[in-house]
Amino acid sequence: MPRATFSSTKAWIKLQYQSSERNAAARRSKYSGLNKRSVLYKAKRMIEYCKAQARAKVEHTFRVIMRQFGYVKVRFRGLLKNTAQLTTLFALSNLWMARKQLMGMGELRV
Repeated sequence: MPRATFSSTKAWIKLQYQSSERNAAARRSKYSGLNKRSVLYKAKRMIEYCKAQARAKVEHTFRVIMRQFGYVKVRFRGLLKNTAQLTTLFALSNLWMARKQLMGMGELRV
């Protein structure tokens, strides 16, 4: 299927484009008709749980970049410079999120 970029959700709905790149969370109305003990309900809940976990991991990284390092507004300096800065910030955010584990490695344990 050809890849297309659309800025609005309406364009996706009109084309009924299904892709793994564009999965939104299911609405509560999708679950209202299902019994909580049914296999279908549990399967759908597990899918939503996995999507929420992935979303939380990604959003936490962006929060660290924006709040800890102050990268809120993109200034166009050239594609190479912007890419280099973002790559560095993502590497630093990984270190920031793992700082407790990394600091614990330096301790002497008897």
